[in-house]
Amino acid sequence: MSGFYKKLTNSWNKQNSLLCVGLDPDVARLPKSIKNDKHPLYRFNKEIIDATAQWACAYKPQAAYYSAVGAEIQLEKTIRYIKSEYPAIPAILDAKRGDIGSSARMYAIEAFERYQADAVTVNPYMGGDALEPFLRFQNHGIIVLCRTSNPGSGDFQQLISGDREIYQHVAHLAALQWNKNNNVALVVGATYPEAIKQVRRIVGNMPLLVPGIGAQGGALEGVLKNGLTEQKNGLIINVSRGIIFASEGPDFLTAAANQAQSICKRINQYRSI
Repeated sequence: MSGFYKKLTNSWNKQNSLLCVGLDPDVARLPKSIKNDKHPLYRFNKEIIDATAQWACAYKPQAAYYSAVGAEIQLEKTIRYIKSEYPAIPAILDAKRGDIGSSARMYAIEAFERYQADAVTVNPYMGGDALEPFLRFQNHGIIVLCRTSNPGSGDFQQLISGDREIYQHVAHLAALQWNKNNNVALVVGATYPEAIKQVRRIVGNMPLLVPGIGAQGGALEGVLKNGLTEQKNGLIINVSRGIIFASEGPDFLTAAANQAQSICKRINQYRSI
């Protein structure tokens, strides 16, 4: 196993959870008690992490929520907090990077050396050479966009090329060419359970990061039915707004913890069948 695969597998087992908590702290929605803090995004994240850590197999901060407001330092602090206080739980940087080799190398350094993320999401549509600088970080996870959860994803990802759809080509390349170091995972949206089924058939036990539960309308049962491996894991099921903004009032931490617990328990009930 790569360092990322091993850490993720250990987290699934130790936490008894497939739930990933997305840290997408929209400044406009922060509780009043936090908005005026010197580092409001970091403080919010820190408190959410502490409230939900019992139920999480991973955390996934989305880079845009930090860079849009000049809060990259708060993103650094967030990931370092996870790594110092909850070192067994992977931190996934959701950045969807993809560029030519020299720029990709800088993005890889940003993700793994500046932010110290355990894994990063990447866009494969410039080809395998654009992924290579990331793949060289053998102990880190490279999570490749495959079939994304947004409504327009089919504009390109479902186009037929040869005998299969584009997203299926991505899955084949990930399984057969890119995963030489056993550190590749794929993004497959909860809104397309049939695609999860197809991808699982192609990639075997490769981890799948599954966004789209809750606010985007993805159904949890369809994800689990089509995505679980024989070991009853293999999924990183992300929920962001549905947990961190379960309440925007004074009870936001209790609400976040309760929601994380509820989703984790629903997942585990299905896993036990």
